[in-house]
This record gives sequence, structure tokens and C-alpha cells, in this order.
Amino acid sequence: MDGQRMMFPLTDLCRALKVSLSGYHAWKRRPPSIRATQDVRLAAVIAATHRELRESYGSRRLWRELRRRGIDCGRHRMDRLRRAHGLCTRRRRRFLRARTAYQRTPPAPRLCTWPFAAPSPDRLWVGDMTQLPTREGPLHFAALIDACSRRVVGWAMDDHQRLDLTERALDMALQQRRPKPGLILHHDRGSQYTGARYRAKAEAANIRLSMSRPGLPYDNAMAESFFATLKHEIGDDKPFENREAARSAVFEYVEVFYNRVRLHSGLGYRSPMQAEREYQSVRAVS
Repeated sequence: MDGQRMMFPLTDLCRALKVSLSGYHAWKRRPPSIRATQDVRLAAVIAATHRELRESYGSRRLWRELRRRGIDCGRHRMDRLRRAHGLCTRRRRRFLRARTAYQRTPPAPRLCTWPFAAPSPDRLWVGDMTQLPTREGPLHFAALIDACSRRVVGWAMDDHQRLDLTERALDMALQQRRPKPGLILHHDRGSQYTGARYRAKAEAANIRLSMSRPGLPYDNAMAESFFATLKHEIGDDKPFENREAARSAVFEYVEVFYNRVRLHSGLGYRSPMQAEREYQSVRAVS
């Protein structure tokens, strides 16, 4: 009604909306309710948390994050305030299936399938490569992920995708984790993983290689999902200014946000490092 008072008489507006004139003036003089005041404060907290988490959390994940921070708020109330303030989760890009490349080197057998479960850390790693667009050209990024904790255990970045890129990611994982013999390492059939040097490095560490079926990216769904999440949450809708900017964004995402902070639904809404700490504490007690 306030927005239309310059165009229509107040008495006509009250008659059209079936509101008494005295009731309208009483509403104007009435102070905001306690609930409305709390909603204003809560909406500000929700908006700040939403931006802090890269606008990537959906309703359930954001609600659990608020609960984890000690903010007492019902999920439906949070959804109502999100809608009222236009806080929407960023949309993912559509998945496009790639054509199968000609495979010259025989691949390793497929030793694991979805959902890539592992009873403890360093029993199953999955890995893949992707590229991030920059105005200098693509930045290639290789990563290895622990299937139990979802933690990124090794990674490497460069302006090329030659064999040493994936080897550096594996070297980093081996130095940081020092896995026991019998670890399974699952990849797709890319030449960087089927090459003799990479196989020899894995064999020297007593690692059993596993590879997806040809043309089926879902056979490596955990790694594909991680890269889709990374690109979505660092904002790949436009190219980075240069490779150094892309490097900084990926490093900050992996080492500061994803491994330490980001809640994962497959881990009971815990971060990868929190899941590993809890696993180690339970193991020490038992």
C-alpha cells in the first residue's frame, strides 16, 4: 500500500485490500516484532556465510554449516530467508561426454567401481587431470584423492600435460602419505597414466594400478566430481588473467578450503581433514 499511495487514495487502497483505515495506521506505528528483528540479523549471517563458502552450498549443506557454527536456525526458516534475499546456489555446467581416444598402451585392469568405498585412508586413491582456462593459455592440473576421506593427497600444476605432471602429483602424495603396500590407484586410460614411467613409479611403491573402461568417465566418477566442484566453486565462468592467478586460486581452494573447511555429504557433513582426525582418534582408542 505504501508503494501505491502516490497514485491512489489511501481509502481506495484499504477498500480494495479489505483493510480498515485505523488498522493500517496502527500497523504503521507498530514497532517490528522480535521475530522480524531476529530475521534481519539471521539473514545477514546467512548471506555472509553464503558468500564465504563461495555461493556453492545448497540448502542442506548450508544449514548444517550454520548449525556447526552454533547458529540456532530451522532449515525451513533459513530457506525462507534465502529466498527473500535472493541467495541462490551457483549452477553447475552441463556434463559433456568426450570421445574415446585411441589407446596405444594396454591399460591396467579395473579393480574398483562406484561408489569407490575404502575402509580406511590410503587404501584407495583416485586421480585425474583437468585444465583451467587463462588468457595466457590453459593451466593443467593433476590431482590424487583419497577415497576414504575425500582429501586431496597430491597435486601438480603446469602449462603442459606431459608425463612429469602426473608423476609430480604422485611423488607429492607418496611423500606426504607414505602408504603401506597394497594401495590401489585408480585412473582413466590417459597416456599420462598408462606410460611405462608412471607404471614403474607405482610398482616401485607397491601400488596396484586400476583403470576405467574406455569412454566411461563414470568409472572415475569421484575424480570427475572433484574437478567439477573445484571449477564450479573457484568461478570458471570466465578465464583467469594469467596462469599465476589460476595457480593461486587452485592452491587456496585445495589446501585452505577443500581439505580443511568444506563439508562433504559423503563424510556425514565433515571436512576431509576432520574425517581423518576422527578416524585416527577412533583407531588410537581401539
